[in-house]
Amino acid sequence: MSILEKFNKAIANCDANLANEIIHNDFKFILHSSGKTLGKKEVIEWLKTGDVKRSNVRILFENDKVGFEHSFVTFNDGNKEAVMNFLKFKDGKIIHQETGATKLPK
Repeated sequence: MSILEKFNKAIANCDANLANEIIHNDFKFILHSSGKTLGKKEVIEWLKTGDVKRSNVRILFENDKVGFEHSFVTFNDGNKEAVMNFLKFKDGKIIHQETGATKLPK
C-alpha cells in the first residue's frame, strides 16, 4: 500500500494509530485558505474528530518524494470544498502537506 493510500485509509477510518505511523515527527501542514500551519499532533487530533469526510479521492501522482491528490471534502459544519493536496515524503513518511481549496455550495 502506498503512502497516500495509507493516508487516505487513516482519514476515512479516523485512525490515529495509522496516521501516527505515516506522519513524520517534523510534519507541517500549511492551509493556504486560512493561513494556518499545523503540526503532527494537531493534525492527528483533528483526524480523530471525524471532521473531514472525503469523497472522489483521486491520487494524481505519487513517487517516493511527493504525492498529489484531489478530493471533495465535507466538514461537520456543512462546509464543502474541492481540495488539491500536495505532500512531500521523507523516510517513507509525510513531512509536508499543502492544500489549495475551492469552496463549494452547501
